[in-house]
Amino acid sequence: AVSAGRPVILVAGDAHNGWLNSAALALLGVPRRDDPLAENEWFDVFPRLGELPGGEPTTAEVARAVDLLASRGLTGIVDLEFSDAFLDWPARAAAGIASLRVRAGCYEHQFDHVLRAGWTTGDALPGGAGLVTMGPLKIISDGSLGTGTAWCCEPYAGRGAAPTTGAPNLPPADLTALVRRAHGAGLALAVHAIGDWANTAALDAFAATGASGTVEHAQLLADDDLARFAALGVTASVQPAHLVDDRDTAEALWGGRTRRAFRLRSLLDAGARLAFGSDAPVSPPEPWAAMACAVHRSGDDRPGWHPEESITPAEALAASVDGRRIAVGEPGDLVLVGHDPLAEQPDAAAAARRLRTTPVRATVCAGRVTSSGDARSAPLVR
Repeated sequence: AVSAGRPVILVAGDAHNGWLNSAALALLGVPRRDDPLAENEWFDVFPRLGELPGGEPTTAEVARAVDLLASRGLTGIVDLEFSDAFLDWPARAAAGIASLRVRAGCYEHQFDHVLRAGWTTGDALPGGAGLVTMGPLKIISDGSLGTGTAWCCEPYAGRGAAPTTGAPNLPPADLTALVRRAHGAGLALAVHAIGDWANTAALDAFAATGASGTVEHAQLLADDDLARFAALGVTASVQPAHLVDDRDTAEALWGGRTRRAFRLRSLLDAGARLAFGSDAPVSPPEPWAAMACAVHRSGDDRPGWHPEESITPAEALAASVDGRRIAVGEPGDLVLVGHDPLAEQPDAAAAARRLRTTPVRATVCAGRVTSSGDARSAPLVR
């Protein structure tokens, strides 16, 4: 009645479910229904949105997006979209978009393609101008907090007469089997896990297989799992902006256990490696704002949320540079900023403000200036 026959698709902010009106369902050949698509059935439809008119970005739009990332000081991304990133980015490089390093991931439905090509994690992909490499196999092992599908050890609060603990998207045995298969083929893993039970299951899979990689989000963690990240060499890949986005929802749905959410300080103290990202487009790709969230744990005028889990600006920066330092033999990736983001401040709130307002004056990727005021192309830096 509202859309007058126009196909309408609404994507949840966390991208874990979607709503389609009858015209959109018909256009994509999905049986008519009145409820949203969630998790696995939604993930079958989500990649197909690019089939719709205007669904895929143009080369010019991608180029503008890459320029925007460079202007924010980004020299590289991990692309974990459902599309064939390992084919898309070499094609973009061939089209002249070659100012960003990309680790291109894949999913189970693309695994055979990657296997036939013989690509392993870290391999330079053909046509990628030396900037595009094969990334990890991504596995979405559970859902999200907002949809109540993240797999938890205890029921969600406020769910009425039918309490739920969420659910795994694939049984632990199947998760371990897929991790083992990818590891055997030379692929690192990126296992999405938000609920505490999902995180335990992900670490169990790493332990059973000896695989390497990341747990993506690592949002709610059991006390006993903190040290396992370090012991297994598994990186906690956390998106600090989710901390402030999910603060109120977590208090409402995970009441009584939010001290175990976004345990940045505890992970570092346990010897684990932290790696920060954005999960764009769920959160904007703004690294300085992400660091600020990790330091102050607040996105408004309220005090920091569980400030005992705050980390220092230096620790937040270290989690944002892919383990790199300026040294002989390191890639020529540099960011010139307008002030010292690590200058001593009176408190965490002030430190976060300084990080958030750090001006990027120039970005250099692979020895080439990729952002410098109005300049979008500059000679190599020697």
